[in-house]
Amino acid sequence: MQIPGGRLVDRRGAWTLGVWALVAVVAGNVIALLAPSFALGIAGRLVAGLGTGAGFVAGSDYVRATVGTPTAQGLYGASGVGGGGLALAVVPLAVPGLDWRAPYVTALVFALIVLAALPLAPRDTRRGAVERGRISDVVHDRRLYPLAVAHSASFGLSVIAGNWAVSLLRDDGYTRGVAGAVAALTLLSGLVTRPLGGRLIERAPGRAAWLFGTSMLACAAGTVLLLLNLPLGLRVVGAAVLGLAAGIPFAAAFTGAQLLQPDDPGAAVGFVNSCATFVILVGTPLVGLTFALPGQGRAGFAAIAIAFVLAYLPVRRAALPEPD
Repeated sequence: MQIPGGRLVDRRGAWTLGVWALVAVVAGNVIALLAPSFALGIAGRLVAGLGTGAGFVAGSDYVRATVGTPTAQGLYGASGVGGGGLALAVVPLAVPGLDWRAPYVTALVFALIVLAALPLAPRDTRRGAVERGRISDVVHDRRLYPLAVAHSASFGLSVIAGNWAVSLLRDDGYTRGVAGAVAALTLLSGLVTRPLGGRLIERAPGRAAWLFGTSMLACAAGTVLLLLNLPLGLRVVGAAVLGLAAGIPFAAAFTGAQLLQPDDPGAAVGFVNSCATFVILVGTPLVGLTFALPGQGRAGFAAIAIAFVLAYLPVRRAALPEPD
């Protein structure tokens, strides 16, 4: 939904699509809460996914249309990754009281709060009529590929690591609360570095490739510390380093995509973010399968670390255009 959702944002405006996206998220969680049914769970996730796909792109484009700086884009990214990190910490604690309903109830509550607050936000300024190309023109723009790799590695792989870090630590004997808190660092640490990465890009757009490459190697190092059965303090450091490094490329990747496709900025962001979503979709179950192997998931985390290293070369070729 992210690429066509981005097209809708380009045509209808970010504020309007944001409202409808939140309605879809609310509806999806309500459907999933109707009964402990696998079919209803899938249906609810599908409806909510339509909302999250369009809503994330709408939020990014709203920042572009209202504030327009890489730092603001980084602050938006921090709120997004903060939500994911908060879920990793809160949902495990809610399971004893809510059982299977825990992820749906918590998501529903937060979506309703934001939906109630959104009318207080000013509407974005609509642009005049622009001749837009086809979606394939965005997808085939090779200038976007290094940005997509940087975001797919930094965000996609860190989300996979965060999702399975709880299981990894639980298998090593840590409590649910400790495991959830450590896993949350893989995302919550990005609250600091996503805006920081935006600020760095504002000051020196030409250093984007260097920032991308350095963050990939730091992510790999943090993942290695997290996967090894080391003292808890070192694993906390690993999760924090992974989260901090993963936050740096966000603002540059999204701002760069919007600048490279000025007539279709929503679709460009949708393409870059959908690549990361695809990595999460494929990688999460694959890493889960490694928990059936000797080492209880460590092979999967080692693969994540290797993937970060492999991403180093393509992201070093990234180039951001100068803003007008």
